[in-house]
Parts: sequence; C-alpha cells; structure tokens
Amino acid sequence: MRNGLSVDVEEWFQVGAFERVIDRDDWSALESRVDRNTNDVLDLFGEAGVKATFFTLGWVAARQPALIRRIVDEGHELASHGWDHARVFTMTADAFAADLTRAKGALEDAGGVRITGYRAPSFSFDRRTPWAHPVLAEQGYAYSSSVAPIAHDHYGWPDAARHGWRPVAGSPLIELPVTIARVMGREVTAGGGFFRLLPSRVVDRAILRANREEGRPAIFYFHPWEVDPGQPRVARAPLKSRIRHYSRLGAMKGKLAALVRRHAWGRVDEVAAAEAARLA
Repeated sequence: MRNGLSVDVEEWFQVGAFERVIDRDDWSALESRVDRNTNDVLDLFGEAGVKATFFTLGWVAARQPALIRRIVDEGHELASHGWDHARVFTMTADAFAADLTRAKGALEDAGGVRITGYRAPSFSFDRRTPWAHPVLAEQGYAYSSSVAPIAHDHYGWPDAARHGWRPVAGSPLIELPVTIARVMGREVTAGGGFFRLLPSRVVDRAILRANREEGRPAIFYFHPWEVDPGQPRVARAPLKSRIRHYSRLGAMKGKLAALVRRHAWGRVDEVAAAEAARLA
C-alpha cells in the first residue's frame, strides 16, 4: 500500500516553538536556510526514487521561486501550508480565506501548477475551527491534511477520525489526518520531532498497523529544518521548545533515508484520490 510522504516547507525561524520569541517583522533579517535544506531533502528523495508532497508556505514560495520550480520539475506535488505559518485557530473565517488566497497565488505563480492540497500550520484545525473545512471546500481544494487526532499542548483534535473522511456534507473534499503512533501508553504524531526523538520502529509499527491491520494508508510528515543540525540556536526560547526543536537533528537525515526505503510512498494527492474512490 502506498503511503503519503509529506514535507512542511518553512524556515527554521517560522516554527511554532519560536513564535513568541522571534517577531515576524524580524524574519527578513534572519539567515535563510530553507533553500539548502529543502534541496537536501529533494536529493535524498531522488536517490531513493520516491515522490512526495511539499506543503509550502506562500512566504517561502515568493522568495524561493527556483526551489519551487525544482519541486515541481522533479514530479513532486506542490501544496499549500498557508502564507506565513499563522495557526488557523487564531484566525476568523474571512482571515483564513484571505490567507489561503494569498498563499495559493504565490505558489501557483512560482510553480506554474494548480494547488489542490492544503495543510494547516501546526495541524491547527480542531474544534475551534468548524468553518475551516467549508472555506477550503468553497475555494475548490481537493483535500486537506490538517488534523492531528491526538491531545497535545500545541495542537490536536482527539476525537477526530483517524483516517480519510469527508468533513463537509455534499463536498468531495477529503481530510487526511496525520498518522498516529503509540509509545508507552501515549499517542503521538508519526513524524516530525517524535520521529527524530523516538526509535524508528515506533513509526514503522504505526505505518504497518495502518496498512496491514486497518487497510489504510499512513500519512508521514517532517520539515526541511529537521535535517539541518547547523542551524542557528535561539537561546532565549523556552527550554521545552529548544529541546523539541534541536534534539537529534544530526540523526534525522539518516533515519529518513532508511524510512523511505522500508515502506511504499507517494504524493499525498494520490493518496487523497484513492481515499476519495474508497469513500465514493
């Protein structure tokens, strides 16, 4: 079974862990590393012969058009991660619609392809955003991968469905939540920091459980900054945020290279199309 391989393309300074200590007005003065890091990820995928979806900030697309063209030219899916990593539950429905429009314009201008997929920054669709999926449907998106069906201090919708579902009655829109792993009685997202911190077998088990026991594809994610152990350190960030962000960055590239060879992977839009057929 083919699983969804996804990359959330953002700068190291745009993450939720630093949103209270790095002001958006200062972003343009900080060292940009997203081009180099994402190119490293593209090289890794090319060596492994896999395709993926790159959920990319419009802010990045407007500044890195050559990177966006490489993503598209190499057969990966270009999808939206919003404009500047603002969490959706901090917006109104109108502000969210404007954010989608702005990001989509930058992505389509840079990539020359139609954008049909979306992932909310920090998986910020939850009980507080009942209007979010309808706004996506109104704008013609085919799918979203914006829900983490767990409880977490930064995100989570614990009672949401664990696999593909239709969130808007009468609409073909599909929601593909990120896959959940289990470790020591706790549920965590199968990707990102938890993949860096935990033994690889934890995520392997989650993928195999989804495929073999539940008969459904898994959705895995990570960020380009996670393969960059040399990125700047934000000393004034809270200790918990620094541990989450910087731990085991040096191990990530090797773990990813092994993971993409152990399972079958594809673009998230392909997974969404298969799930749509299943739900028809």
